[in-house]
Amino acid sequence: MPEPPRPKELPGSLLTDPVMIEACRTRDFGRVFLLVRVRAGIYPSMVARRCDLTPSRVGEVIAGRRQLRHMDVVERIADGLRIPGHMLGLARRPWETPQNLTVTPRERIEASPPVGRPPAAGLPGPDVDSVLALAAERELGPSTLEALHSSIADYWRRDDEHGGETLRPAVVGQLRYVVDLLKEQRPAPLREGLHGIAAELARLTGWMYFDARQYSQARTYFTEALGLAKAVDDRQLMANVLACMSLQATYQEKPGDALALVTAAQDQARGARRTTPRVLAMLTMREAFAHAALGNRSATHSAISEAHAHFGRISPGDPDPAWVAYFDEPKLIVDTGIAHGRLGESALAEPLIADALRREHRSNRRGRALHAFWLARTQLQRGKLNEACHTAMDALAPAAAVGSQRIAGHLREFYEQLEPFRREPAAVSFEARLREVLSRQVSGSPRP
Repeated sequence: MPEPPRPKELPGSLLTDPVMIEACRTRDFGRVFLLVRVRAGIYPSMVARRCDLTPSRVGEVIAGRRQLRHMDVVERIADGLRIPGHMLGLARRPWETPQNLTVTPRERIEASPPVGRPPAAGLPGPDVDSVLALAAERELGPSTLEALHSSIADYWRRDDEHGGETLRPAVVGQLRYVVDLLKEQRPAPLREGLHGIAAELARLTGWMYFDARQYSQARTYFTEALGLAKAVDDRQLMANVLACMSLQATYQEKPGDALALVTAAQDQARGARRTTPRVLAMLTMREAFAHAALGNRSATHSAISEAHAHFGRISPGDPDPAWVAYFDEPKLIVDTGIAHGRLGESALAEPLIADALRREHRSNRRGRALHAFWLARTQLQRGKLNEACHTAMDALAPAAAVGSQRIAGHLREFYEQLEPFRREPAAVSFEARLREVLSRQVSGSPRP
């Protein structure tokens, strides 16, 4: 009788994905089942069949109405989906050893040490591997810091492309891991590096909560990031965190707080050993946002001019922090347009935002969606209804691909501004397209 076919292996890229690692570590099987569906094409009915579960039970887990905790069920999931045992807190599974590396009983006997002699030193057994790996994790060095910095850069890229909702547990887990490492004695350079990494992870977590419009949680993590950066006197990073808090205050319609926070950010930057022109340009543009939110036209224009002057002094050899690399020329231009837009200067704002949008990288789907809705609003303010609706329709695809409540807020604002034009053909077409996109999201159909 032929052997049943071996279950399909999960892609290596999925098994090494921080989101998958965190979901397995916490045994969040709802998220695991979603990830294997999206990344490996293993649908819920197939999960049920491979793991000896009922389809209804799998559906309840995905919907968050049931958790799977029994050890025999966890083992069936590991074996059915081919998830290595260590990822789920299990011993090495039998199938993890390739068939051609399996040792026969005869070979084991021959390899055994003679009676009366101490065992010879050799390779550790499978149960010892995980213990040694755990111990090795504490032996930190420059390569560890480099790997952590690399993971942060990858988190930011994924956040721009997909939003932070699914990434957030992994980022928080890594933050807690690094903070835990700081509880032990470390050489000064290593300790300073870990503080910087922890501060960046806390800032990223705060940013993800801000993008989800969960402002209280965002402020908590921004405050944690500020304390971590202050512990090693990283004034540029402190300035960056304060600038993030200033932007959040602008969204919360607290322009006075926004101005106070960005002023504090600039004070920190001036106190740093060397603050680069790119950092100063970014901070000054955030100041322009605060002045615009206050309706102070002259101060906004002055800040915009100063930001462009700082940007003009950027040199290729500047030691820019990694976190400010995003502030390139298209970003400077689009932020200039948005500052004018906040003042109601739509004639100045429209060409700037349109130019930046044409030059913006397509992988930054959240940025493209946000900036397209800003462009649509300025076009509507100028009486260009057809262009505004067309621009907003173009923004729906990247908006649907990213989980961002900020984007949803901009979409709602544009939709409300369309109210006087509801019967116009362009507005009717936009609403039809919007309903189509929303229905696809609800039904789980492929996004446009």
